[in-house]
Amino acid sequence: MLDINYLRANLDLVKKKLEQRGFPLQALDHFVELDERRRALVRKRDDLNATRNSASQEIGKLMKEGRKDEAASRRASVREIGDQIAATETELSAVEKELNDLLVSLPNLPHDSGPVGPDESSNQEKKSWGSPPVFDFEPRDHVDLGVSLGLLDLERAAKISGSRFAILTGSGARLERALINFCLDLQTKRNSYEEVLPPFIVNANTLFGTGQLPKFEADLFKLTDERGLYLIPTAEVPLTNLYAGEILDGGRLPIKLAAYTPCFRSEAGSWGKDTRGLIRQHQFDKVELVKITRPEESYDELESLTRDAEAVLEDLGLAYRRVALATGDLGFSSAKTYDIEVWLPSQNTYREISSCSNCEAFQARRANIRFRREQKSKPEYVHTLNGSGLAIGRLWLALLENYQQSDGSVVIPESLRPYIDNLEVIK
Repeated sequence: MLDINYLRANLDLVKKKLEQRGFPLQALDHFVELDERRRALVRKRDDLNATRNSASQEIGKLMKEGRKDEAASRRASVREIGDQIAATETELSAVEKELNDLLVSLPNLPHDSGPVGPDESSNQEKKSWGSPPVFDFEPRDHVDLGVSLGLLDLERAAKISGSRFAILTGSGARLERALINFCLDLQTKRNSYEEVLPPFIVNANTLFGTGQLPKFEADLFKLTDERGLYLIPTAEVPLTNLYAGEILDGGRLPIKLAAYTPCFRSEAGSWGKDTRGLIRQHQFDKVELVKITRPEESYDELESLTRDAEAVLEDLGLAYRRVALATGDLGFSSAKTYDIEVWLPSQNTYREISSCSNCEAFQARRANIRFRREQKSKPEYVHTLNGSGLAIGRLWLALLENYQQSDGSVVIPESLRPYIDNLEVIK
């Protein structure tokens, strides 16, 4: 959520930034109207309270002087003022609710260092690593490879759950588990993240804190009981909210967290996109990285978080590129995002396998996560960052496609073999 005082003081700049995101500017015009109405109602309420207090003092004085009839007459006018105050408070509450609803609908402001453009066509490649493999045969996609090797069963998954679900079997399931452990070990042992195993079900306040609610409820799976709980779309949600409502010791920052969880997404509005295989599923595994930092350190931490995610692909020998997202392609809560895209031979292109974002104080303000630089200093909002380290399903399919052989077998990269009983080839 944006700081309302910053919004008031920098309205033209905010308009420019939101225009870069393609956000309709009528919302800001409505903000100005609501803010002026709120201020007018506050003044009216305060003036009425002052008038009532003054009249009450006069009534007390009249009573002391024995002028009871005059005091009784004044009491009637004071009751009238009380009714006006109550009506004003009711109107003020309605305006403040409307103003707050508008504020929580505004996306984060893009950072100046990101590319400006209306959509993904304006994204900028920042680096590439490795060379895509060259085959002397026509490479197959992960579905053909997985089915032929007995690793993947989409038909039975559809039978028991519907479309966009998958069953991994035999070495396919072992490979998924190996990749989860590989990613967790790399981040906790090499990069010093603290491993967390959070709940996979969260409440609405938690999803509000990271920006999924109220705007993106259609993308979530909601439980139907009276508690109003949801399946998590990503571990970013519970990890970031671990410190909701807390004031942290600045000496603890940055906090670095890593978690494996399944993720659940309805994929609302994505019909017809990536329907084949594992690219876009309703349920998928992911290792997530979250950082909670001081504001002045967050952009350095974004660079290091992105490098931590890229290290997984480098250790597995998978070619990738890093792309800075344009303003019109940013997620709702992000001020700056790098996408990491892995090479997929079957599509002859790079596809996203991680998004690494700096949300600055946007989520911290919604979740009320603050820190103190010193024991008695004023609390400040932290900056929150998140990134996939990595999306395991997409890593699974990238490994199959990049390490496939002409006979349909798949070679296991050496770095991964200790996690899968030193298996060298899936045949």
